[in-house]
Formats: sequence, C-alpha cells, structure tokens
Amino acid sequence: MRAIGLTEFGGPDVLRAIELPDPEPGSGEVRIRVHAAAVNPTDTLLRSGATSARFDGRPGPYVPGMDAAGVVDAIGPDTDTALRPGDPVIAIVRPYGPRGGAYAELVVVPADSVAPMPSGVDFPAASTLLMNALTARLGLDLLAVPAGGTVAVTGAAGAFGGYAVQLARSDGLRVLADASPADTRLVSGLGADEVVPRGDDVADRFRALTADGVDGVLDGAMLHGLVVPAVRDRGGIAVVRGWDGPVGRGVRVHPVWVNEAATDHARLLRLRDQAEAGELTLRVAGVLPADQASRAHRRMAEGGLRGRLVLDFTAG
Repeated sequence: MRAIGLTEFGGPDVLRAIELPDPEPGSGEVRIRVHAAAVNPTDTLLRSGATSARFDGRPGPYVPGMDAAGVVDAIGPDTDTALRPGDPVIAIVRPYGPRGGAYAELVVVPADSVAPMPSGVDFPAASTLLMNALTARLGLDLLAVPAGGTVAVTGAAGAFGGYAVQLARSDGLRVLADASPADTRLVSGLGADEVVPRGDDVADRFRALTADGVDGVLDGAMLHGLVVPAVRDRGGIAVVRGWDGPVGRGVRVHPVWVNEAATDHARLLRLRDQAEAGELTLRVAGVLPADQASRAHRRMAEGGLRGRLVLDFTAG
C-alpha cells in the first residue's frame, strides 16, 4: 500500500510517498481503506522528532496522522462489531504503534476506535472530527464544571477551540472565548457568549467578565501560566501539551492525553451523533492530494488556517 511517511525526522520535506505491506486486521480490529486523513499539529511533532521517544527505539519508516475517514475494508476474526465491509466510517488512529498513523491507504485500528461516518458530510469533512473533538470532550470532562458554570476557551478559532466552544455550550455552560478581530464573528457563530481580543493579557479580559474568575479554562492556545489568573480559586485548566504549572490558589491542572481515550467507543459515537445533528461544525481549510503532505505541513506552519487541511488518498 501507499503511505506518506518519513525515515528521518526533520522539516516538512522529509515526508514522502513510501510503499508498505498491507496491514492485516487481528482479533478485535478493523481495516479501513482511507479516503481522507486530516492534518493536525500533533502530526508535526511526530515528523520533527519532538516526540520520537514514544517510538521506544523502533526504527522507521514512521507514518503520521491521527484522523481518518474511509470505508471498512476488512474485519478481523472474532471482532464484535456491527460494522460491515463497505461501511463509511471515521477512526482515530494512534501513530506511534508499529503500524503507524492515518497517512496511508489502509489502516488497521481497534474496532472501538471506529464510528460510522456522520450522514450528510463528505470524507474530507468527516476526517476532521474525532481527534480534536475528543480532545475537547476530554478536557471538559476533566474540568467537570456543572451546567450553569463558566469556562473560557483560548485558541477558540482553531479546530480544538471551536469544538470546545460548541461542546461547552451543549453542556449548558457559559462560554468566554478569545479571537483576533478577523475571527470574532466566527467564534461568536460557534456559540461563544462573549468574545474578547486574544493576546498575552487575555486573562484580564476574561476576569473583567466574571466576578471571581472562570470555573475552568480549555487552553487551546497553550498560553499556560498567562491564562491561569483568569481561573477562580480551586478552578481548573485543561492543557493539551502536558504543561503542569506552577499555578497556586488550589487551581488544578488537567493534562489531556487523547491517545488514552482512542478506544472510548461511547464517546466517539456521541461525537459522531453530535456532528450529524449539526451541534459540531466540521471545518475543512483545504484538500490536497496525499502526495502533497509536505505542502500541507508547510501551510499549517504558516498559521492562519481556520479548519483542517485534509490529505486525499483517492487522488493519484
């Protein structure tokens, strides 16, 4: 099969088309013929070598990618699933295992990492859902702010941030968010109750809208210590890159590790249903042939994307 991978870590140009053996599904697994794979910032960490320790010394080639949409190609023996070959599906893929990630014509994943594709959307849009929405869902669950409480979202115009805003609203929370002037209308449209200008002083702006501070922060912009002052005493901050403080005032830091929930089938199905119901907005910034993965990584590094770039594995 064709995959997009690398044999040495580095910049976007290390990504290239490679041929790998077709993976075979084992017990409890499903093989998917990938139509579309979303490009996420986590993919650049793998490509650059920033997370190379997670390969535990295993030699390359390495294949990035955590989000795939396609059709069921084969089902492993003794696999308890309602899926059947030909079903359109979405999946979250863990790229640090020996089979690699989602940038491939075929991927094998646990059946619990697969959900039916939301109806009414195409493969590129569907591929942008699971990894970012699941990360946002986990962050909210860790914060455990009861309905009627207030959360703040940084990086609200991004993929994670947008889902965080919409999921928080669905949970019955008041949502404060940051945005550039050009993105204020977008973030308001996603459901934020109040939108403040982004920047290093965003904590002050959030504080001005709350009496004692917000109950929790979903820190998609990775502001870390800069946003902690927005949190009330004994509140919480959900972080996506493992930052652990210091914070003080009894504020709890909740690292969010999406890989740990990749087989949480109930959560994946709920996100799929919310996307189908229109509660979650799937945003595609552009679709490129899979062989142009290096171009996609360069474009993402430039910033300013509103939605995810997607690699098309049906082209070429």
